[in-house]
Amino acid sequence: MKRSTFALSAGLFAMMLLAAGCDRESGPVEIKYGRDVCELCSMIISQSRHAAELRLAADDKIHKFDDIGDALNWLSVNCKSDADVKELWIMDSSDGKTWLDARKAFYRRGDTPMHYGFVAVSASTPDSVDFSDMRTRVLRPKYTCKNAAALPTSGAPGQHENH
Repeated sequence: MKRSTFALSAGLFAMMLLAAGCDRESGPVEIKYGRDVCELCSMIISQSRHAAELRLAADDKIHKFDDIGDALNWLSVNCKSDADVKELWIMDSSDGKTWLDARKAFYRRGDTPMHYGFVAVSASTPDSVDFSDMRTRVLRPKYTCKNAAALPTSGAPGQHENH
């Protein structure tokens, strides 16, 4: 009887480890607000309503940001294309708790930590834009890929130099 209990316990433990490992390969991870830092600007991520994360396809590494604009400009300065990104997540600004697929989310004008001016929402509204339009508006020339031939262009960079 003890042997079957041990086998059952060991099996459950192995399944838990396997499930935990799978969680790390997809989906957003917890941000430790007030401790984790943005990978582009190195500022502490403190506002959940604007947080963004991305996972690269090459290594499954999660990168955390305080603003969607920083995430997109980090991709540009690091010469990463859309194909390099496995997942891109943005926090729903309406509740600051729900992660949205950034490429399927909609964006409205709003105050953001790094002044890119776009907050994510889950549904289209008359004043919202899609991901492609938002991306075009937040890209900054100073974050252009150093090896311009390595990154396909995806639209004109934004006109503002806030950041």
